[in-house]
Amino acid sequence: MPLQKLNPTSPGTRHQVRISYKSLSQGEKIKSLFKPLKKSGGRNNRGVITVRHRGGGSKRHMRIIDFKREKEGITGIVQSIEYDPNRSGFIALINYNDGERRYILAPDGLEIGSKIQSGPKASISIGNTLPLKVIPSGTVVHNIELVPGGGGKIARSAGNAAQVLAREGNFVLIRLPSSETRRLLINCNATIGQVSNLDNKNTSLGKAGRKRHLGFRPSVRGSAMTPRDHPHGGGEGRSPIGMPGPKTPWGKPALGYKTRKKNKSSDKFIVKRRK
Repeated sequence: MPLQKLNPTSPGTRHQVRISYKSLSQGEKIKSLFKPLKKSGGRNNRGVITVRHRGGGSKRHMRIIDFKREKEGITGIVQSIEYDPNRSGFIALINYNDGERRYILAPDGLEIGSKIQSGPKASISIGNTLPLKVIPSGTVVHNIELVPGGGGKIARSAGNAAQVLAREGNFVLIRLPSSETRRLLINCNATIGQVSNLDNKNTSLGKAGRKRHLGFRPSVRGSAMTPRDHPHGGGEGRSPIGMPGPKTPWGKPALGYKTRKKNKSSDKFIVKRRK
């Protein structure tokens, strides 16, 4: 997708760089594939904020995406490529031969009218979903399952992709977008290609208001708070942290402190860590 640099007719457009959506389909609203998106404002079932800086934002509908791609042997035709407000990549509306319609993540290069298929007998072409055991080494894939039949969990955002490296018995080596190398079971499914909207990382919101439209509330620096509100607060003028290492508002170490629990059952599948 081409990028648009707007004319600086206002402070908000002076630094704004956005994606041009002219080549996308408007698409009809299929009620069976839409559902209302309930917002929690970062609060749990007791009304306590568990994720800070969330709230507000534009009203939008959730599109039901088929991450499992379980319609094996049934050919589907791409009816439209659409914008989804809930994710950075684009989505494709697939019209299957049995009459059913579903949304999938649109890989880069998928076009309207293209044919896609799922299953071990599908060809190695963009948009097709196959088990890892039949995907050749070096192939770029996305929407990868962690557990067979559990639906794609890895490499789902704009421009993301992993690479199939080699087979080792019942496992396949995968290089993830984070550069981590990991073993996955050979029966896990993956989709050929790279997620669409590669230029998403090059965009610039241009103004604080567009961040609010996305549902993010302001973040306040700890050094601007009082000592009762944050460990970094207080002092006359601008003060250093004044303690061994930065802290969270609740006094726990931040910025580099390892929070991953030991004895994780999935650690044994990591061949090379991202660091």
